[in-house]
Amino acid sequence: MTTHATGTLWGVGLGPGDPELMTVKAARLIGEADVIAYHCARHGRSIARSVAEPYLRGDQHEERLMYPVTTEGTSHPGGYEGAIQEFYELAAKRLAEHLDAGRDVVLLCEGDPFFYGSYMYMHERLCDRYRAVAVPGVTSVSAASAALGRPLAQRDEVFTVLPGTLPTPELAMRLADADAAAVMKLGRTFGSVRSAFEEAGKLDDAYYIERATWHDEAGPGATGRGVQRVEPLADVDPETVPYFSLALLASPAYAARTTGSAAVSAAEGANPDQHSRPTGGEVVVVGLGPAGPEWLTPEAARALAEAEHLVGYGPYVARVPQRQGQQRHSSGNRVEADRAREALALARDGASVAVVSSGDPGVFAMAAAVLEQAEQPEWQDVRVRVLPGVTAAQAAASRVGAPLGHDYCVISLSDRLKPWEIIERRLDAVGAADLAVALYNPASRSRKTQLADARDVLLRHRDPATPVVVARDIGGDEESVTVTTLGELDTATVDMRCLLIVGSSKTRVVERDGTRTVWTPRSYD
Repeated sequence: MTTHATGTLWGVGLGPGDPELMTVKAARLIGEADVIAYHCARHGRSIARSVAEPYLRGDQHEERLMYPVTTEGTSHPGGYEGAIQEFYELAAKRLAEHLDAGRDVVLLCEGDPFFYGSYMYMHERLCDRYRAVAVPGVTSVSAASAALGRPLAQRDEVFTVLPGTLPTPELAMRLADADAAAVMKLGRTFGSVRSAFEEAGKLDDAYYIERATWHDEAGPGATGRGVQRVEPLADVDPETVPYFSLALLASPAYAARTTGSAAVSAAEGANPDQHSRPTGGEVVVVGLGPAGPEWLTPEAARALAEAEHLVGYGPYVARVPQRQGQQRHSSGNRVEADRAREALALARDGASVAVVSSGDPGVFAMAAAVLEQAEQPEWQDVRVRVLPGVTAAQAAASRVGAPLGHDYCVISLSDRLKPWEIIERRLDAVGAADLAVALYNPASRSRKTQLADARDVLLRHRDPATPVVVARDIGGDEESVTVTTLGELDTATVDMRCLLIVGSSKTRVVERDGTRTVWTPRSYD
């Protein structure tokens, strides 16, 4: 191998364990290297070295990087993290000595070096001083998919990779949202991982793959390191799970086509729309209120608990407690129509579906989006119900008193779905009618001027001293409420998380118990 003024650090991916699954480049670099480095536990044996052994020359210098701790405790003053960081620094120093001498170093890494690989810790410490190159390898996830005989994902499915070290509730939420997924780092985390699959309602669809592509001692590529094992995740004894294993939730579309009537339809080239569909499903559009569970009505809570599927904008779905067996379908903030169609399709196939909205679903939210799509002929037999929630306007008003105590209206300042000319005409009418008004969607990153324009329109009819309530994140961790006036309103401090209430000519502000109370009399006397 040609040397440079300083040597090259090669992070070589060995693949999942079968030496025959190593890339040609990896095998060549291993055979040419001056120095072969590899990590090992305190017993001194290295799985990485055993995989690479068929390609070693026999006369190369070997650097054995022995971890000071794996899962046991440590007396290091910095604890486990301190011990492992010190080990990485010392290991990097040892490799740097070879590189400074002009020797090329191959650091062996199971799987792929940059996919939960040990090489990355050496790379980040040495890449700014030396040439450092990662050579990709077949990952354990790809090997597990091949061992199971099922694709990871296809067409528009999203494949998610998760560490088993996540807290069980978070892991369950992410699994519930996933089309297909792999959970790494099992071993001691297996019990938590299994519980997360069960809470997400996907335990029966998940598989356990251990030592993918590893052979027994009688087979080709035998290393005495163990054997491949594949079985349903629900059947696995937690006491038998090693670190080199993962849980796999493969392509749901593939599974659907290869089981039951779906497989028959595919074989016969049938159009599934020509067959009768299950009945009994419905879509319930649920208002969560403006914040936590204390704003949720008992009726809405029951609907959420009974639903088989939960559909909604990601942050709103995350507010609903995870229930075992319930599948969650999260999406972005601007795909209301797609979200509605997904819910209707699930209900048409017999499922009970809850579509969640913040506040009240009938106020600038998902109820109208679902009902709009439900008018299409394909959804005409799907039942749709709407359950109310506490609105953002009501929540904001309650924090200061009763600014909406008389006639009022609600207007969204977003011009994404209606032109600004209509919004301005309505604001002008509100001002002339002397109505209090709750302003939703007052500003965003792309809409900076509308609120100032709305204030100017209202000032055509209102005194600059008219009370204005600026409520932000009501019920949330960053809740704040400011009482100001229409003339002194600082529009630069308002963002999408705010709601404004502009009073009428009769709205009053009084001091009560050291706080400012805002209320609008019920009478014009």
